[in-house]
Amino acid sequence: MSSASRRRFFEELKRNIVTPTTELNYDNHYQLLVAVVLSAQATDKSVNAATERLFASVNVPADMLVLGEEKLISYISKIGLFRSKARYVMALSEILQVKYDGTVPRTREELEALPGVGRKTANVMLNTAFGEATIAVDTHIFRVANRTGLAPGKNVRAVEDKLNVVVPKSYKQNAHHWLILHGRYVCKARKPMCTECTVRRWCVFPSKTL
Repeated sequence: MSSASRRRFFEELKRNIVTPTTELNYDNHYQLLVAVVLSAQATDKSVNAATERLFASVNVPADMLVLGEEKLISYISKIGLFRSKARYVMALSEILQVKYDGTVPRTREELEALPGVGRKTANVMLNTAFGEATIAVDTHIFRVANRTGLAPGKNVRAVEDKLNVVVPKSYKQNAHHWLILHGRYVCKARKPMCTECTVRRWCVFPSKTL
C-alpha cells in the first residue's frame, strides 16, 4: 500500500468513526488496567459482563486486596484463563498499592514490570489512559495490517514497528482503535465483509470481493 493510499485509508476510517475508543468499560486507570489484563484471549463482551459486577465494588487497588483472590475468581470465572489472570490482578494490585500509592504508573518500563502486563497491554494503557500515540497490535490489528497491505509483518512486533513508521502522524493517536474496530466488525477473520468495507479500494487483499 502506498503512502497516499494509507492516508486515504485512515481518512475514511476517521470519516466513519471520528473519535474511536476502547469497548472495555471502566471508570478510572486502574479499572482499565484490570480490564485489559482480563481481556487477553477473551472478548471485550465477556470482560464487560464480568467487570460490571466487579467494578461495582472494586474501584482502586486497595479494594481488590480486600476482595481477595477467591472472590475475584467468582466474578471472572467465565473468562478464559481466569485463574492465572486472578493471580496477575492480585499481584499487580499489591504492587500498585505498596509502590505507587494506588495509582497506575505511566511509563512503559514501569507498566511492563507489573505481573500480567506485556507490551500490548502497556501500549493500550499508554494510548487509552495517557494519550500517547502508541499502537497495541492484537489479533485484529495483525490481520488487518497484513491482509490489507497496510503494514505487513511476520509477527506482532514487526507489524507494530511498521505501523509506527507508516501511519500518518495525524492519525497515529487513534489508529489503534480504528484498526481494532475495523478488524472486529468488518475485516473479520473468516468472512471479511469486503462488499461493505469503505476502505476496500485501497486494500490489496487478493481475495476481496468488490
